[in-house]
Amino acid sequence: MDAQTAGKQLAKKFSFVNKQSLKEFKALPRKIQERFAADLNEICKGKEPYAPFKHIASSVGIGAIELIENGRPAYRTIYVAKFKQTVFVRHSFTKTTDGTGRKAMTTAKQRYKLIAAELKNNISVFVYF
Repeated sequence: MDAQTAGKQLAKKFSFVNKQSLKEFKALPRKIQERFAADLNEICKGKEPYAPFKHIASSVGIGAIELIENGRPAYRTIYVAKFKQTVFVRHSFTKTTDGTGRKAMTTAKQRYKLIAAELKNNISVFVYF
């Protein structure tokens, strides 16, 4: 096996936790979707994203990271990359106020539990991109 083949085998894929998380991502403006998708692809290769990011484990679970696109409005995508060979997109949303959106963090936390339960039971309802 050559180095190029070995690198491809080690790369992760990214997946949406459920259909709703995919729907939320697709609701973001096209330009933001493309930026976050590029970031997720870099993360799958074991690299850091281009966009600013923040670890938010204390808010929504171990390994949770928020991709940040500031502006008016601002956009966020929360993912976790610690499970198996997959980067799971948990939640994407438009941020219209300063501070942390309680509803967004609650949604991301609930989806973390969904990932853990499905991996434990070896059930796959994830939506792969």
